[in-house]
Amino acid sequence: MEKEKYYISTAITYTSSKPHIGNTYEIVLADAIARYKRQKGYDVYFQTGTDEHGQKIQLKAEEKGVTPQEYVDDIAKEVKNIWDLMNTTYDRFVRTTDKNHKAKVQKIFKKLYDQGDIYKGNYEGLYCTPCESFFTESQLVDGKCPDCGREVEVAHEEAYFFKLSKYQDRLIKYIEEHPKFIQPESRKNEMLNNFLKPGLQDLCVSRTSFDWGIQVDFDPKHVIYVWIDALSNYITNIGYDVDNPTDEFKKLWPADLHLIGKDIIRFHTIYWPIILMALELQLPKQVFGHPWLLMGNDKMSKSKGNIMYADELVNLFGLDAIRYYVLHEIPFANDGTITYELIIERINSDLANVLGNLVNRTISMANKYFEGKVENKKVSMDYDFDLISKVNNLSTKVDKKMDNLEIGGALDEIFDVLRRCNKYIDETTPWTLAKDENEKDKLETVLYNLLESIRVCAVLLTPFLPDTGSEILRQLNIELKEEQFKHDNKYQTIAPSPLFQRIDKDAKMKEIENK
Repeated sequence: MEKEKYYISTAITYTSSKPHIGNTYEIVLADAIARYKRQKGYDVYFQTGTDEHGQKIQLKAEEKGVTPQEYVDDIAKEVKNIWDLMNTTYDRFVRTTDKNHKAKVQKIFKKLYDQGDIYKGNYEGLYCTPCESFFTESQLVDGKCPDCGREVEVAHEEAYFFKLSKYQDRLIKYIEEHPKFIQPESRKNEMLNNFLKPGLQDLCVSRTSFDWGIQVDFDPKHVIYVWIDALSNYITNIGYDVDNPTDEFKKLWPADLHLIGKDIIRFHTIYWPIILMALELQLPKQVFGHPWLLMGNDKMSKSKGNIMYADELVNLFGLDAIRYYVLHEIPFANDGTITYELIIERINSDLANVLGNLVNRTISMANKYFEGKVENKKVSMDYDFDLISKVNNLSTKVDKKMDNLEIGGALDEIFDVLRRCNKYIDETTPWTLAKDENEKDKLETVLYNLLESIRVCAVLLTPFLPDTGSEILRQLNIELKEEQFKHDNKYQTIAPSPLFQRIDKDAKMKEIENK
């Protein structure tokens, strides 16, 4: 039977500078979803990459004394290195400077122009160079860019415009008829009430004041502006072509999930759907505008000097510890917070105490009392039924959270069962049972129940903490990926090694301060 496809994408990262941990969160989140879907039997296609054109990049390249292409080559390499460091399993890393993408974008622009959706005019408005966005006076906040708070400047130039207003009512109807299209709900309401229902202005889709971009092939002094260039990456890289879309495109489109930051939700839920409507293509099934990861209470920014980078955090705390922190600490709809102190607290409480301690204690007892060879003797107590029931319900609970993109909630469900395992040890006191030869079968049953419960948790944990999940299964010396409690496994455990070490907070903070 053919597997059901699942196409997930992240936003493509803007190549103006090295991505910080807030940017990196998105790729880890997408990876956890992609791994989870693969584990569930889906044929997953996972796309990410870099957005490499625009005035901001041209200016940065000039400052460094290099060509824009050299500049973006360096940053794209750095982005890819960090995505790989975070153990992410993307299928394709796309770049908007790829020749294939450029050619297809030119054809898209021409098609939209030929059918009257794009027209030539003049633009005079307020422009924010860092955000590469135009704003009206009423959209400014205290006279500054509503997105980044920086100064805007008056821009005047000839430009091509896209007739957003032509598709406005159709898009409103679509959003209202597809309540899951924009998630969370608050973002959907914001798009409808703040942008769509008050009326859309036509969108500037070309520029002449800089030349680092894809040329309009029938009017070369214009470069195609970011929206049609960058947003089209989701279709150009899977084989969309105006004249002859490939079989890959027909198989993969529409995307099942566009995973993006809440700050660019307008572009993905208004501009992008309207472009797709104009191309007579289906809309993505869902766009999820995830919250931000704040440093303390502030959005990370170089100007504030409050940036953390993924590679530095991984060096300090380990890969899966950082994956766990960002996946667990950012709720479905609200911003999360990251500080060194909070990372240390979470490692100590959840990863070292709950998970690491449980695995270490259980395997140590299996080795001590039964030389690692444990079978289910089925001498049952009331405690056993409660534990096994919780383990057997876990997969369904995780599925429910993942279906709602509540990734932190899915991890909570797994850790609730791990905590229950620790409580089960206190209830059954294996060290007491070990003193009585008559209780040997009961002791073996207790350890079997623990080993099997840990195995199920390790399997369900693997999409989130891939190295840790694999290492637990290695220590249990078992490869079974079944997500339910099995009563007939045979364990031959090997010597445990610590999964996560407790961190001395004061010593670690001193180490960080001295770096």
